[in-house]
Amino acid sequence: MFVVTLKKSMIGCSKRHRDTVRCLGLKRIRQSVEISDNPASRGLIYAVQHLIDVEVKR
Repeated sequence: MFVVTLKKSMIGCSKRHRDTVRCLGLKRIRQSVEISDNPASRGLIYAVQHLIDVEVKR
């Protein structure tokens, strides 16, 4: 399980990165969501790692 927090604005990012952040369930800066640990989630997190902060929750 991951806790993902949006830490930077999506202004100036490509549409693909904005769509990826929205697929993670994030809308606002400093909003956090819990995401299950699977290969699809890891791929989304890897694509926008410069915009988000990830913590591992056990």
